[in-house]
Amino acid sequence: MASVLSYESLVHAVARARTRLQLQVGVVKVLLTTPLWVVNTRLKLQGAKFRNEDIVPTNYKGIIDAFHQIIRDEGISALWNGTVPSLLLVFNLAIQFMFYEGLKRQLLKKQMKLSSLDVFIIGAVAKATATRLTYPMHTVQSILRFGHHRLNPENRTLGNLWNTLYLLYERVRRFGILGLYKGLEAKLLQTVLTAALMFLVYEKLTAATFTVVGLKRAHKH
Repeated sequence: MASVLSYESLVHAVARARTRLQLQVGVVKVLLTTPLWVVNTRLKLQGAKFRNEDIVPTNYKGIIDAFHQIIRDEGISALWNGTVPSLLLVFNLAIQFMFYEGLKRQLLKKQMKLSSLDVFIIGAVAKATATRLTYPMHTVQSILRFGHHRLNPENRTLGNLWNTLYLLYERVRRFGILGLYKGLEAKLLQTVLTAALMFLVYEKLTAATFTVVGLKRAHKH
């Protein structure tokens, strides 16, 4: 019974429950906010000069006009361009926690407890690994959100579903495998430090909470 109510078992249970909840929230968030991200992406890139002739320029007067033109010219489904890679990116969190918990268990086999530096480092490594594995989806997500990008043989404006795989293939064919990772350095700088600090705070709060309720970390005999 003591082992069932140990510090480690409850930490793992909380981590699993939190991951499931965040995955569910992530899916809902993607479905609700993708139209805003599509419009935001197009407004940010409007007026930019592209050397790629496959990109069709846009002319929006503002947020409302952007929504109106997208629905009128491309159909309401175009507001959810990029949903498929966005949903796949929700699993970035699960991958991140999987690597974090795995690295944490390996370290705890060699030492009784983790220092703040240990937590910070494995949190950073876990996030960097998850970001590297899922970054190609970020690239495709941005292209699909922009929407006015012609790459397929029929010269149609790209939609959303099978084009996710098609864009990955075309990106590699045109620019090589590194074409899927353009901008990765900036993304790592943006997310890794934040995730490492999040894991550090998470471990501190978890330990403090379980100390208050009287649960102790299990010791090896």
